[in-house]
Amino acid sequence: MSADFRPKSDFLATLIERGFLHQCSDLEGLDQKAKSGDLIAYIGFDCTASSLHVGSLLPIMMLHWLQKTGGKPVPLMGGGTTRVGDPSGKDESRKLLTIEQIDANKEGIKKVFSRFLTFGSGKTDAIMPDNAEWLAKLNYIEFLRDVGRHFSVNRMLSMDSVKMRLERDQELSFIEFNYMCLQAYDFVELNKRYGCTLQMGGSDQWGNIVTGIDLGRRMGTPQLYALTAPLLTTASGAKMGKTAAGAVWLNADMLPVYDYWQYWRNTEDADVGRFLRLFTTMPTDEIARLEKLGGAEINEAKKLLATAATALVHGEAAAELAAETARKTFEEGVTADTLPSIGIARAELAAGVGVLTAFVRAGLVASTGEARRQVKGGGLRVNDAAVTDERASIGPNDLTDGVVKLSLGKKKHVLLRPE
Repeated sequence: MSADFRPKSDFLATLIERGFLHQCSDLEGLDQKAKSGDLIAYIGFDCTASSLHVGSLLPIMMLHWLQKTGGKPVPLMGGGTTRVGDPSGKDESRKLLTIEQIDANKEGIKKVFSRFLTFGSGKTDAIMPDNAEWLAKLNYIEFLRDVGRHFSVNRMLSMDSVKMRLERDQELSFIEFNYMCLQAYDFVELNKRYGCTLQMGGSDQWGNIVTGIDLGRRMGTPQLYALTAPLLTTASGAKMGKTAAGAVWLNADMLPVYDYWQYWRNTEDADVGRFLRLFTTMPTDEIARLEKLGGAEINEAKKLLATAATALVHGEAAAELAAETARKTFEEGVTADTLPSIGIARAELAAGVGVLTAFVRAGLVASTGEARRQVKGGGLRVNDAAVTDERASIGPNDLTDGVVKLSLGKKKHVLLRPE
């Protein structure tokens, strides 16, 4: 981005101010289009799981700010492209899902968008098409003749998503090689059906997006634009949305709201300001004040981040409950009954459950081997008492107020509830 570029549209001004802009195919042209009030933009979401994860929040927030600044957002469900698999950023082929699995995943990931976007039939109301509507009906010979002839294999081989796999001697299937053709065709089709002129995404999608612009030019569409956000890592270099326990899912049935709140509460000090700009709607002047806090005060900013980010996904009531649960657990030292919990049969508890098994079942560790390592390091606790014997069992005598509290370290807790 040119240092002397001064956006005239609220859309680009907001994205730049909050740190969303990484690359743009034509800043001046896109700025003018956004200022006109006629900007329609889409981002594609493949249906590879029944929930999106934190890594998807950045593009969702981009659609949110597009609508807030007068544009029309189009979250595109990838019911068609999911059948192929995007090779971008992957070292190996993605597992192909059945149509039934894809449809079930699609229903799961739709849930989160209503928290961020207003859907309807108005000028700036969001719509949610599925690219299976047109991709599933394509005739292969006609597609090769009418669309495929516009693609250069030489250029496709130069794309990072392809080069990375080939340079690492990882197999790239022909079906994956076609993914960028289908994504490019999506752009053309969305322009024809809905007037979309902008595709947004993470920076790893830049090659696929500009391929769509080129295809549009060759097929006679109006001017199309590309805009990408930076691929996020934490200050320590870790990938966003991943923890030792796995992905940070957005749906509560995949990850308890309390655990989601804790993920943001554990943000590194150096990331607080950046994450407040990207993942909350808090005014930037307030964020500027908060990121200047030091010492113990930065923890208050982290709590505000956790509650604000959680409220966007799960609602204010659930976010406040998670914050109160954390306060009781850490500040008052009590066992809050709103901590994440799992059920266990009373008969099973009466017979005694191996402590390692209990922690695996609670999802606090991935395996009994990991549990043993945690025991040796003093990382596991039952009712706040360190586990020192890996052969110990949990029984009725361990119930306190009707539950058994299992803890990994100081911040991860699950209640074992007899039922």
